[in-house]
Amino acid sequence: MDFSGGWDSAATLVDGRWVERRPRRPEVAGQLRTEVRLMPWLAPRLPLPVPVPHLVSDEPLVIRHELVPGEPLERPDAEAGRRLGLFLRALHDCPVDEAIRHGLPTAREAAVQHLATLDRFHAEVVPMLPAGLRPAAVSLLDAMRNPPGDTVVHGDLGPEHVLGDEGGITGVIDFGDTHAGDAAIDLAWTTYGTPKEFATALTAAYGITDALRERASRWHRLGPWHEVTHGLDTEDPDTVRDGLDGVVTRLTDIRLSG
Repeated sequence: MDFSGGWDSAATLVDGRWVERRPRRPEVAGQLRTEVRLMPWLAPRLPLPVPVPHLVSDEPLVIRHELVPGEPLERPDAEAGRRLGLFLRALHDCPVDEAIRHGLPTAREAAVQHLATLDRFHAEVVPMLPAGLRPAAVSLLDAMRNPPGDTVVHGDLGPEHVLGDEGGITGVIDFGDTHAGDAAIDLAWTTYGTPKEFATALTAAYGITDALRERASRWHRLGPWHEVTHGLDTEDPDTVRDGLDGVVTRLTDIRLSG
């Protein structure tokens, strides 16, 4: 696995077994400390391996967890979809109040950051879009302002965070964005960004409702907006351009217009 990436934390492999992570920015330190508190409680409730970090040092902040084996899932087939659907069902069924007592950010805490992010998208990304798409873009942002906050969610579930090998899924990583939020955020990429056989098996195993499916389509449409602002923050025009291409593609995708 490539440990050189990661928007929020820098990771290194130690002795071929341990992953050490350090925050790339001061505001990420709180996320890492949350994982140290939450994951020992959460991990036994989940049917796939996940990182369970412990604190190595507080200043500078370093956390360490055992390596979850595998590479980003290359063959998202029906069996992988079924297993990930059962994983998400177990995660979303975890008791929110108890999770909050173990460090899970509350819905109110998550909402403050979410609304600030939407405001930034409105101010910085919308003006970069073709004029004809700006009304649809603003409508999407308006529709996303008050999502539910009653579920333990991963919060950043994408292809780089679901690991596998020739035998299938081996684990799920990167719980830095976990919070009390909308279950549909974890059903966005898994439902709309994966092959049909994977998505069909996942949603059947999970038991998705029509309301969840509709909200998941909105979360999926919002995904590339984060790439745009990340590119702006890192002064990377290629990332900005790729993100804008994704925003335009998903705004005009009829499958996501529900």
